[in-house]
Amino acid sequence: MNILVLHGPNLNLLGAREPDVYGGATLEDINEMLAQEAAARGVVLRTFQSNSEGDLVSKIHEEAGWADALIINPAAYTHTSVALRDALTAVHVPAIEVHLSNIYRREAFRHHSYIAPVAIGQIAGFGIESYRLALIAATRIGAS
Repeated sequence: MNILVLHGPNLNLLGAREPDVYGGATLEDINEMLAQEAAARGVVLRTFQSNSEGDLVSKIHEEAGWADALIINPAAYTHTSVALRDALTAVHVPAIEVHLSNIYRREAFRHHSYIAPVAIGQIAGFGIESYRLALIAATRIGAS
C-alpha cells in the first residue's frame, strides 16, 4: 500500500510555533514517527510539506496514480482552499484530514473545513497521535 502525507503551510515551523497549541514535536519528528509506523505495517510512505497552495495541489495531481490513500493536514488552507478541495475530489484517492489541535475548540473561523466534506474522515485534537491514527485508518480503508 502507498500513502501520501501532505503537510500544509507553517507546519515546517512545528516545535517552535505555538507549542501550547501544536505541541513540541517538529515536522521531522512527525515524519519519522510516520515512517516507523508505515514500515511496521508494510506501507510505502511519501511525505511532502509546502507553504504554497499551488504546490500542494500539484503534488496531489502528481501522486494520484501512485497513492492508495492520502493523509492531509491542510493547516490554514483547511478554512480557505477550494483549490485543495477540488484537487482531492478530482483524483479519487481516499483522503483523511488531520489536525494536531482540535479546530472546533479554537477560533470560530477555524470551525469550517472545505476539506472535510470530500475526505473520508477527519482526525483532530490528538497532537502527533492524530497523524498515527490517520495512518492506521488509511491502511484499513486501503485494505477494504
